[in-house]
Amino acid sequence: MRSDQRRPKAGCEHQKFIYGSPVSEFVKQQLAAGKQANGLIHEKSPYLLQHAFNPVHWLPWGDEAFNRAEREDKPIFLSIGYSTCHWCHVMAHESFEDENVAAFLNENFIAIKVDREERPDIDQIYMAATQALSGSGGWPMSVFLLPDRRPFYAGTYFPPQSGYGRPGFLDLLRQIHAIWREDQSRLTDNAEVITDRLRSMAAATETEKPLSDELLHLGLHQAAQDFDREFGGFGSAPKFPRPAIFDLLLRYDAWHKNDQAREMVLVSLKKMAQGGMYDQLGGGFHRYSVDGQWRVPHFEKMLYDQGQLAGLYFDAFQVSRDSFYLQIGTEILDYILRDMTDAQGGFYSAEDADSVDGHDRSRHGEGLFYLWQQAEIFNLLGAGHGEIFCFFHGVQAAGNALADPMAEFRGKNILYISHTLAATAQKFGWDEQEIQKVLVDARERLFAARLKRPRPHLDDKIVTAWNGLMISAMAKGFRVTGNSRYLQAATGSASFLEKNLFNTNDKILFRRYREGEAHFQGQLNDYAFFVQGLIDLYGAGFDNHWLELAVELTTRQIALFSDDTHGAFFDSPATAEDILVRMKNDYDGAEPAGNSIAAMNLLRLAQITENQEWFKKAEAILSFFADCLLTQPFGRPAMAAAYDLYRQKPRQIIIVGDPDAADTKQLVNLINTFYLPTTMVLLADNGPGQRYLEQNMPFMKAMSTIDNKATAYVCENFTCKKPVNSAQELASLIAPARE
Repeated sequence: MRSDQRRPKAGCEHQKFIYGSPVSEFVKQQLAAGKQANGLIHEKSPYLLQHAFNPVHWLPWGDEAFNRAEREDKPIFLSIGYSTCHWCHVMAHESFEDENVAAFLNENFIAIKVDREERPDIDQIYMAATQALSGSGGWPMSVFLLPDRRPFYAGTYFPPQSGYGRPGFLDLLRQIHAIWREDQSRLTDNAEVITDRLRSMAAATETEKPLSDELLHLGLHQAAQDFDREFGGFGSAPKFPRPAIFDLLLRYDAWHKNDQAREMVLVSLKKMAQGGMYDQLGGGFHRYSVDGQWRVPHFEKMLYDQGQLAGLYFDAFQVSRDSFYLQIGTEILDYILRDMTDAQGGFYSAEDADSVDGHDRSRHGEGLFYLWQQAEIFNLLGAGHGEIFCFFHGVQAAGNALADPMAEFRGKNILYISHTLAATAQKFGWDEQEIQKVLVDARERLFAARLKRPRPHLDDKIVTAWNGLMISAMAKGFRVTGNSRYLQAATGSASFLEKNLFNTNDKILFRRYREGEAHFQGQLNDYAFFVQGLIDLYGAGFDNHWLELAVELTTRQIALFSDDTHGAFFDSPATAEDILVRMKNDYDGAEPAGNSIAAMNLLRLAQITENQEWFKKAEAILSFFADCLLTQPFGRPAMAAAYDLYRQKPRQIIIVGDPDAADTKQLVNLINTFYLPTTMVLLADNGPGQRYLEQNMPFMKAMSTIDNKATAYVCENFTCKKPVNSAQELASLIAPARE
């Protein structure tokens, strides 16, 4: 079991500072009180600052730490986590705040803290080592290194005392210290073996196996085998949403008209949004569900989940025309705009799972911000409306978190959709519209009451890659709903990243921004996800500046990340000098792999630029990962989706007209009602945007309006059908008919 899937005992009293006030305020308070800070005090990462007053003599990743380890002949203890990681908080309280543990660690080790969200390259290397050494992975990640950065032992969470098959942390430190002094060669041998394995993983070569459509059919088959037909999703508890799988299945349905693929997506998305993993009052999804019914969540909220899932719900609406999916998509985006958007335009990273109890501020724990007692609801709504709300949302006097393995939520309720509107109306003998009004009013009242509670900690750093995902979601939200707030938000984030995280002189991206500081070299997924967002933003507002920036960043990405010897892209840039080995990842998990999105971007941009080298580059990525893609596409759905685009003939819809004119908007709005995942929509406006596109697509010069009305050209493989200028005619050309 992953370390971040277990729960602590209720009421533990650690890390109080992160609940109800920003981490920066905590730092000021501690310094004002004369508290002694360690080597993390000058960092910007909320996670590192959470540990800046531990008695452990933490140092950030860097030469100072490694030089000290070499000079003092000490092993390194590397702890990797992130600010909203529940079990990171637990281990901090149990071990890193303990004076005895800290004293032994300080005397015999060099301790380094890394925020995995700032340095995914470091996290990736040592996660691979941890999984190889222990058979599992998770956070907090606890890795022991030689002074030259090579790992020799690793695990995840270690309890303060030995038990449940895990050594106690202090016992482990003592054992490793003893071996370091008495048999250091044993540790060096371990490090050599695991480092060789890491290097061999990075040096894999392109396969000779030809790609074929069978990988898409196999992906569907593997998904169907793992599909939970009753509750949706894949596998059993715990259940994680893997958006890339749903995206692949919708694409499969779009091409093959496959009802099974479509239903797996629609059922799963509906069940997820009806469960407790979805915030029924405030919108947005929690990280994962502890149980198989999506009822009991791990309560942290991550930006990368919201970005991917919002887009999927809009896709599901386009496919099904069911307004339920539209509502969830808009609620997610509204949550982001309300709670996760910086005044300058960037999107914040996450909200914690843990918070302070609003009734007893000496207590804190997971989910307290979101949990309810039945009596609270009755007090707020009155008995009559309270009974309706509780029936609809499954609220019980004794609590409803039946899947809670440690009864941490005893007597509390997690809101979920327990009964349909029709069943609720039938039980209480009311009209469905009346019941709906009661529920809307009740949610507003409970939401207002919840706002008075201490909020979970907000990780307010701005990460380039995750902003890219949210730019895509906001752009799609605008296309589907027409709500200009979403286009403004997407544009605001793109402008923020360009201004604050893109060095125009060196043409490089930075990874993270916080409190005025842009820092850390951008990783492959920073470039790839941002480029994807820029392409999607162009498709929403047709501002060619974003297309030009996407091309510029892709050119730079190729220069920084290409492996010209073996193929594909490294996940870290060529300028990275402080890591053990440059890795390549092809697993599409909570976030898609950088190579997967890079391949998709190259294929999309090749349609616009007619750059055949970029098409070949995408082809080379797919070939490099072909062995795994052909046998386990279920683990690489974003890569499989890129192959799906690769195998199809390029398709564009070009609208000729004034972007502000009503007839142009009518055609664009018509296109946006359809799910067209492999179609590029371009605008020929007889202005700078058109001239930029004509540089690579000269056939656009001959395109003009018909009868002075906005006109659409539907082109496949750079051959266009007869132009049309009515919505009805355009719909007949692009509507994906089902067999």
